Amino acid sequence: MGPLDGVRVIELEAIGPAPFCGMLLADMGADVLLVDRASDPGLGLDRERWNDVMLRGRRSVTLDLKSQGGGEALLRLAERADAIIEGFRPGVIERLGIGPDVLLARNPRLVVGRMTGWGQHGPLAPRAGHDIDYIARSGLLHAIGPADRPLPPANVVGDFGGGGMLLAFGIACALFEARASGRGQVVDAAMIDGASLLATMFHGLVAAGRWSERRSDNVLDGGAPWYATYETRDGKFVAVGALEPKFYAELLKGLGLEREPLPGQHDRAGWPTLRGRFAGVFAQRTRNEWARIFDASDACVAPVLTFSEARADPHALARDAFVEIDGVAQPAPAPRFSRTPGDVAAAPPMRGARGQAALHAWGFDDDEIERLRNMGVGFAPGN
Repeated sequence: MGPLDGVRVIELEAIGPAPFCGMLLADMGADVLLVDRASDPGLGLDRERWNDVMLRGRRSVTLDLKSQGGGEALLRLAERADAIIEGFRPGVIERLGIGPDVLLARNPRLVVGRMTGWGQHGPLAPRAGHDIDYIARSGLLHAIGPADRPLPPANVVGDFGGGGMLLAFGIACALFEARASGRGQVVDAAMIDGASLLATMFHGLVAAGRWSERRSDNVLDGGAPWYATYETRDGKFVAVGALEPKFYAELLKGLGLEREPLPGQHDRAGWPTLRGRFAGVFAQRTRNEWARIFDASDACVAPVLTFSEARADPHALARDAFVEIDGVAQPAPAPRFSRTPGDVAAAPPMRGARGQAALHAWGFDDDEIERLRNMGVGFAPGN
C-alpha cells in the first residue's frame, strides 16, 4: 500500500536503468507487470534472476513482440495500464508497430516512459553507448578521479542516477499531470541529460570562477586535504569531509593536532603540508579505531565500507536500511513515507511467473486471458 498503490505499469524487459526505474515504482506500490522475452536473450537472466534484485516486486508474462499477434497483445495490455517503460534504441518500438502514437491512440491516458542513453533525437541518438560514454560527454567523468586521469565511478551516475531515477521521476510527474488533464504523454529520459542535470551545481560554480576544471584541484573532488580519503594502519580507508570551520576544528581535535602549528584550512599553499600530516596520523590506527574515535564527533569522518560491511553497519541496522528477500540482502525501498510506506512485494520473478494472477488483478477475465495466450502471451508452468 505504498504511495503508488493502484498504478499499473508495463515494463518491457531491458537491462540497467529501465529495470531500476521499474524497481523504484514497484517499491512504492505500483503494480509493475514485466513483459519478458519468451526465452533468455543470452544475458544469463534465467540462471541468475533470483539475485537480480532490481527485478523485485514484479509479476511476469512472456511475449515475443516480433511475432504475429505480439504487438496486438501488448496493445491490449496497455489499454489497462497507466504507464509503460521501454528501454530500446530510438525507433525500435515504432518498427514493431507499438510506438507512442499507436499506444496513445489505444489508451490516451497512458504515460510512455522511454529510457535511452542519448535521447530520442540528436546526432548520437541511434548510436550504442554505456554509462561511461554518457557521463564522458556530460562533463562529469572529466571531473572525477585523480589529477592524471578520469576514473569511472562504477555505473551509478549515468545508468541509475541520471537514467533510471530520472525516468521514475518523469513517469511520476506525468502520472500526476494525467490525473488532472486525462491525457498521457511521452517521457524522453536520456542518461546524458540526467548525468548533466546531476552536475547542475558545478556549472554554476564554473560560471562564478569557483570551480577549476582540473581534477583534484577543488574542495569537493579530493583537492582539499580535509575532503579526501586516507589509508589507515590496516590498509583500509577513512573518508574526511570537514568542510565547515567548526567541523574542521573537530577533525584537528580528533587527530590530536589542535595545538600543532599548521597552515590554515584554506591556505592552498599549505595543503600539501596538511595532507602529509593527516596521512601520517591516520596511518597510526586502524580504520575501525578511527571510526570509534570520530563516531561521537561532528568532524565528518566516516569509515569507507564495502557493500557487505555497509549492510552490517550499526546505523543501517538501526534504520532497517536493508532487507533480505529469498536469502539475498539488498537495500530497502527509499525514500520513507510516514503513512504509505513502500515495500518489496516479491522476489524477482522467473519468466512468466505470477503473470496470470497479474492479469486477473488488471481485470482480464479467463476468456480474455485465453485470447492473449493465443496471441503469444506466456505464463510459467502453474501460473
